[in-house]
Amino acid sequence: MTAQDHPLLEFCDVRKEYGGTLAVSGVTLAIPQGQFVALVGASGSGKSTLLKTVNRLVEPSGGSVRFDGEGVENRPLAALRHKIGYVFQSIGLFPHMTVGENIAIGPKLAGDRLSARRIDELLGLVDLDPEMAKRMPDKLSGGQRQRIGVARALANEPQLLLMDEPFGALDPVTRDALGERVRTLHDELTLTTVMVTHDMAEALLLADRVLVMDSGRIVADETPHNLLSGGGGDIAQGLVAVPRAQFERLAELSR
Repeated sequence: MTAQDHPLLEFCDVRKEYGGTLAVSGVTLAIPQGQFVALVGASGSGKSTLLKTVNRLVEPSGGSVRFDGEGVENRPLAALRHKIGYVFQSIGLFPHMTVGENIAIGPKLAGDRLSARRIDELLGLVDLDPEMAKRMPDKLSGGQRQRIGVARALANEPQLLLMDEPFGALDPVTRDALGERVRTLHDELTLTTVMVTHDMAEALLLADRVLVMDSGRIVADETPHNLLSGGGGDIAQGLVAVPRAQFERLAELSR
């Protein structure tokens, strides 16, 4: 059997309603182990809400989410989140803790203790010097803080990595470098990754598969190659048109 026969993550007719408005409207899809998926759409399309149903930061109004063959609602919350790394835009480092303590917080809450050597290893994974472990978050740049956020998400050796607009607050150079590093880690650590982004260029460059959301529904499910070849429908092509037009303008300037 292939990974497709036993998807790591499944959404089965997932719905989420807020005050009579459907933020997520009947999403059904399967994500096999090892895939890097980008979830793209305009603000308010439902992509972050859908992502948060996986680690139960949002409880669906209907349908179910299955992780590794079991409904997430049936797993103890701490045990579920132990298997899922989560990186989000605001980073959320604890300001009164050192970098090393921030990285170790997940295992600590689960009753484990990370060794100094393991913290050094995690810092190395995100291209930071081990001496950084002793520093405080307010002494770091935005890019360094987000790298710490990625290291913290990897501390429990998760099966699944969820990323919610992880690079949105970073400058373009830092954003590009960190995106490439995350893609490399995805491959090296054999992770399954789901990344929410509003940036179609980022999705096309990093992901194996791009899901486009609109009004709470998945309206396109394509490879980057198929999207660049005109697939996915009008909404998806409207998003692809932005980086394509930027590239064409830059090419024109270089003549």
